[in-house]
Amino acid sequence: MGSIKRKEYEKALEDLQAELIALQHWITANNQRVVVIFEGRDAAGKGGVIKAIEGPLNNRYVRTVALPKPNEHESSQWYFQRYVSHLPCAGELVLFDRSWYNRAGVEPVMGFCTPEQHRQFLQDCPVFERLITNDGLILLKYWLSVDQEQQEERFDERAEDPAKRWKLSPIDIKARERYADYGDARDVMLKVTHTDHAPWFVVNFNDQKRGRLNLIDHLLKQLPKREPPGPALDLPKLSGKPLEEKIPDGFLVPEPY
Repeated sequence: MGSIKRKEYEKALEDLQAELIALQHWITANNQRVVVIFEGRDAAGKGGVIKAIEGPLNNRYVRTVALPKPNEHESSQWYFQRYVSHLPCAGELVLFDRSWYNRAGVEPVMGFCTPEQHRQFLQDCPVFERLITNDGLILLKYWLSVDQEQQEERFDERAEDPAKRWKLSPIDIKARERYADYGDARDVMLKVTHTDHAPWFVVNFNDQKRGRLNLIDHLLKQLPKREPPGPALDLPKLSGKPLEEKIPDGFLVPEPY
């Protein structure tokens, strides 16, 4: 299947984003709490799909969580503790750009946790997710799948482009040689933590544009059917002539454009 044309992609994304707006209306109107987890290899496309989802939404009711490496204080906590504090309240959608599943992927592969900590996580995670979903939280988990050849092309592009070079971390570079190890860790994670109350969904992201569209389409279909927003508001007419904004002298920013 060839790469999707830009105009076709933009039209499809526009239609899906209209449905995302309707989804947000449903979440806020019904006080729902929704979490979507995005996991995958480095350069798989997590940031791009999150931006596509978040872009048209009211940012008062949607948050992206992308936590840095835990500090010394956080490292001494119960593992799930710092993630719990970022779960949504009523009416919120939270998007996790990586999540507690760091302990199922990068940490064991790169030696950032012990084998016992990894085993304990795999044992505890389904229980943790059952607790939060039993409390009414809606949890969707996506793994973005990308072949090593595609991953290398994206790494090369980031390395050469000054505007994208910041995306390459020292860990990303070290992890390049561990492609197979990450695949093995992913397979274990999927097998152990794929449950009825918190299933995994794998999306092909070798073509990022198609991947974004397919993921958003799937996400929308996992949640209840929603009514479209109501008709346009009929605003009352202003009384009198519209006023111009008057700025006191010395406050206005220069206008070189």
